[in-house]
Parts: sequence; structure tokens; C-alpha cells
Amino acid sequence: MERNIKLTVAYDGTDYHGWQDQARLDRPTIQSQLEAAIAVITKSPHRIHGSGRTDAGVHALGQVASFKTKATIPTERFVPALNSLLPEDIVVCAAEEVDPDFHARFSARKKTYRYCLDIGPVPNVLTRRYAHFVSRKLNLEKLALAAERLVGEHDFAAFQATGSSVKTTVRHLYRLDVSQQPNGLIAIEAEGNGFLYHMVRIIVGTLLEVGQGRLEVEDIDEILRRRDRSLAGPTAPAKGLCLVRVDY
Repeated sequence: MERNIKLTVAYDGTDYHGWQDQARLDRPTIQSQLEAAIAVITKSPHRIHGSGRTDAGVHALGQVASFKTKATIPTERFVPALNSLLPEDIVVCAAEEVDPDFHARFSARKKTYRYCLDIGPVPNVLTRRYAHFVSRKLNLEKLALAAERLVGEHDFAAFQATGSSVKTTVRHLYRLDVSQQPNGLIAIEAEGNGFLYHMVRIIVGTLLEVGQGRLEVEDIDEILRRRDRSLAGPTAPAKGLCLVRVDY
């Protein structure tokens, strides 16, 4: 009997070429590492599906993957068995058997991403892999006000990188919070029903333009209205981004 297994996965994406397997490039990916470990414990190859294709260098605390298997290994054994085979920078946090029609990508209702900024006088060496260092002084009040203007349902065409073939660029951003973290970093947390290619990183790059005085808070409305990528800010580096949670 075939079972549908859902995995919750955390990883440090620094040394990987993103989530999606790209055999032709001969570079390690999160998907390829997981599939190799699953093949060992189930004794057969399996294709796994992730909730989204995180880019090279992007991290995750709550990525979700699913795959179907006829293996009889008890569900509770997947976590320790997989973690014994995976490298230290990839950890399976949970495993559960789910309904046959569950799909990690297509069943997702909401995702939460967090982008971290290091705004100290010098870079924090202990967070260098997980935060983008900003050397120029930031006006965090203006940055937060600009973030508020992006909340809600909008056409985010100006915040999408080229190379995507989505049918619509309309997305609903439920919240976009700016907060100080206990470790001294500034976190920009985005929760929405879906995200376009590089959308969060472009949003962060645009907010930084506001915080550094190169754009005004009110410019956000015009950027949304004109749907022109060239009007938005640069794409922030991948290392500051983390997929925190996927809701179903």
C-alpha cells in the first residue's frame, strides 16, 4: 500500500544550489540530498516535492516536502533514519503520514519568510551567513511605514524578477512586519498566500532604498501602480532570507 509522507525540513542553504535538483549542473541541492537519503532507507528511488524552490543560498526552518512510497518503515523512524544520513546542515524536523491528495506545493495556503539585516557599525561575524550587512544608516521608521503600504492584495509585478511564467502577479500579503531581534538583527517578516520569483528579496531591497533615503515612503504606491521592475529597488542578497513556515 502506497503512503504519502510529509516532511518538515530545516537547512542552512549556504553551500547548496537551492532546493531544486539540477543534475545537469552537477551542484548539490537540498532536494538531491534528501532524495539520496530517502533512497537508502526505503531501498528505492523517490521523487520528492517541495513547497517552493528556495534559491541558492536561501535558508529554511520550515520547508515542507512530500513523497509517496510503498516502503514499510514506520513513520516515526523517518526522522532519525534520514538525519543519520544527511549532512549536518540539513535536518528533518518532523515526518507524518498525510492524505493521498496532499501535495507539499499545491496544498499550501500560506507561507512566511523572514529576511534578516545586520545594521551594526561592523559586520557581526557570527551572523554573516544568515544576515545582510547594511553599512549605511537606516531610518527604520520610514522603512516600516513603507512596508505597511505593501500589505494587502496587490499586483506585485514590479517586485518579480524576470524568468517566471506565472499566470498572475497578484498576491495577498497578509503582513510585512519589521522588528528588532534578540540577537541584534532587524527582521522583515512577510506572510502571504504566495510569492513571486525573488519577490521578498526585491521587497527588502526596495525598503532599504526608502530607509536609506533614496526613495520616499509614498513612492511605494507608484511602484505598485506602474508594475515596472526598474522602479523598485535591487534584489537583496539570498543569504538573509529564510523560509520560516508553510501553512496548509
